[in-house]
Amino acid sequence: MGEMITSNTKGIEARMAFVQHLIDDVETLELLLQNQVFEDDVVRIGAEQELCIIDKNYRPYGINLKLLEEINDPHFTTELASYNIEINLDPFELKGNCFTLVENQLRKLLQKANTHAQKHKGHLLLAGILPTIGKKEVGLDHLTPIPRYFALNEMLKACKGGDFNLKIRGVDELYLKHDSVMFEACNTSFQMHLQVPSHDFVQSYNWAQAISGPVLAVCCNSPLLMGRELWKETRIALFQQSLDTRKTAYALRNQTPRVGFGDHWEEGSVAEILKKDISKHRVLLTKPIEESSLEILKKGEIPKLPALCLHNGTVYRWNRPCYGVGGGKPHLRIENRYIPSGPSVIDELANFAFWVGLMKGRPKMFDDMPSQMDFKTVKTNFIKAARTGKETVFLWCGELYSAKKLVLNKLLPIAYKGLHKCGVDEDDIERLLGIIEERTKGMSGEQWQVANLRTLKRRFKTDKALVLLTKKMVENQSQNLPIHQWEHVNLENIRRKPTLVKEVMTTHLFKLHEDDSVSMAKAIMEWNNIHHIPVENDQGHLSGLLTWSYLKTLEATTDFNKTKVSDIMVKEVVTTSPEMKIELAKKLMDKHEIGCLPVVFDNTLVGIISKKDF
Repeated sequence: MGEMITSNTKGIEARMAFVQHLIDDVETLELLLQNQVFEDDVVRIGAEQELCIIDKNYRPYGINLKLLEEINDPHFTTELASYNIEINLDPFELKGNCFTLVENQLRKLLQKANTHAQKHKGHLLLAGILPTIGKKEVGLDHLTPIPRYFALNEMLKACKGGDFNLKIRGVDELYLKHDSVMFEACNTSFQMHLQVPSHDFVQSYNWAQAISGPVLAVCCNSPLLMGRELWKETRIALFQQSLDTRKTAYALRNQTPRVGFGDHWEEGSVAEILKKDISKHRVLLTKPIEESSLEILKKGEIPKLPALCLHNGTVYRWNRPCYGVGGGKPHLRIENRYIPSGPSVIDELANFAFWVGLMKGRPKMFDDMPSQMDFKTVKTNFIKAARTGKETVFLWCGELYSAKKLVLNKLLPIAYKGLHKCGVDEDDIERLLGIIEERTKGMSGEQWQVANLRTLKRRFKTDKALVLLTKKMVENQSQNLPIHQWEHVNLENIRRKPTLVKEVMTTHLFKLHEDDSVSMAKAIMEWNNIHHIPVENDQGHLSGLLTWSYLKTLEATTDFNKTKVSDIMVKEVVTTSPEMKIELAKKLMDKHEIGCLPVVFDNTLVGIISKKDF
C-alpha cells in the first residue's frame, strides 16, 4: 500500500488487463525460482515504524500531510488515518552492529519528526493502539485524503456488502457496527522484515508461523480500545474484524479472511503461497502496468512484479511473504506484521533481535514443522497469546509451557545462537535479548497500561484517565528506557483540570425504553439514587428524559403501574456532545434551568453529565 495509486481502475478492460499482469507475474516468479537467480548469499533486515500524532491534549491530531510536507524526507509516508505516519527504515545486512544502526536511524528520524510536530504543539507516540482514540476519530473525515485510501475503503465495503461488525470480548466488551475500514487505523505496528534464501523460504515461513504465539506473548502492547480492556494484543482481533469482507450466509461454508494466520503448513515454494492468496481473495486495487513481467524477463532484466506486489499488499497475513528487487537482484522476505508499535524504541529493537535470532537459530528438527507440531496447535497458540499475553499456556511439541518458561528456557537460547551465528555484535545481543529476559520476568507494555489505567480510574472518569495515561506514556518514552523500567503514574502528582464534557461524563448509564412502566422507572431511580434517566426508542436513539422532580409532582394524581414512560417523559431534550467545553455545558444547564445533559454522539447516547459531575 506504500505506492501511489491515483484511482481505482473500475473499467472491465483495464481490470482484466491487470489480472493478466497478475497471472504473468506469478509465472515470472516461478521462472525466477527455477533459474535460481535470487540473492540468497546475503541476509538483510529492515523495518517499518508506524506511529501516532497527538495534540497538546494527548488526543489524535490529524496533521499527517502537513507534517510530511515539512519533514520532506523519503523515509516518511502516510498511513490510513490522518493522525498516523510511517517511517520506512533502510535495510541493513545482518551482521556486526546492524541493530545499533537500525536503532540510531530510527531515533534520528523520530527526533526529526517530533521537532516538526512540536512546532504545531503536537507530540509523537509509539503505541499499538492510542488510548485516547474515540468513536469520532474513526470517522471518514479522519481518513488521509489520498485516492488509494478512498479506493481501498470503497472496494472493501463493496466486498462486504454492508457495515463492518466489531465484537471483541476481554475483561470488557466492545460491540458495534461501523460503516468504513477506519477502525483498522487504530492499529499501529512495528513491522519487521527478514531476507530469506529462496531455497529455504517455506521452511523459514513455517517456522515463523510456529514461533508467532510465544513471540507475541512477551511483546503485547495494545490492551485498550475506547476505554475498554479487551485482548492483551487487541490489534489482532481489531485488524481482522475491521477488514473482514466475508459475507454472512445461511449456508455453511468456509471463507478465508483477508486478515489471518493461515489454515495449514505451507508446501512447495513462495509461489504456491501467493497463488493460493490470489485464488482465495478478490483483486481489490488495480493500476495501469505498461509492460509484462515475462517480456521484461526475456530481455534479461529483473522485473518488479508490480501486479503481484500490489495484490499481496491487500492480503494481510500476520507473517507475509514479500518479493523485492534491490541492486538489480530479486530477493524474498518474511514480514512480521503482528508486533505492536512501542512501548519504546529500545523495546522494539529487542523484539526485532529476538525474532531475527529465533528465525536464524532454527534447530534442524524444525526444518520439517509438520512432523513436530500440528498447525491447529500453532494457530491456537497465536490466538491465545493475543488474548492472554504473558499469562498464556502454550502447547509446544506436545508439552505444556507457561509463556515465561517457554521463552526463557526454550526460545531465548535459540535466539542467542541465531544472532551469534550471524556475527551480530556481542554487546547488542546481550543488551537486546537481556531486555526480553527482563520483560518476560517483569512487566510488559500491556500490563503497564492496564495497571496504570486502573490506578487512574480510582480518581478519574474513563476519558480523563485515558488522557493522563497517554501523557505518562509520552513522558516515559522520552526517557529511552525499556518498559520493565518505566515509572508508574503517581496520583499525588496529578493536578490537571478537565476541560471537556467527555472527561467528566458518566458512561455507565441506566436507560429506559419508551414502553417501560413508570413504576419500574421510579423503582430504578430510588434503588440507585439517581434523578435523571435517558429514554431510548426502538432504534436505540435518545427520545426523551425522565426526571425525579417531575415524577414526584405526578405521584398523587397518576397510576404509575398503568403509565408508560413515553407518556410523561420530557420529549424536547437539551443535549450536549462529548467535545463540548465544560464551561459551555454549565451555561447550557443554567440557561435551561436543568440538572443534567445527556451526551450524544452520532445520534447515539454515550453518556450523561449532571451538576454533581461538575
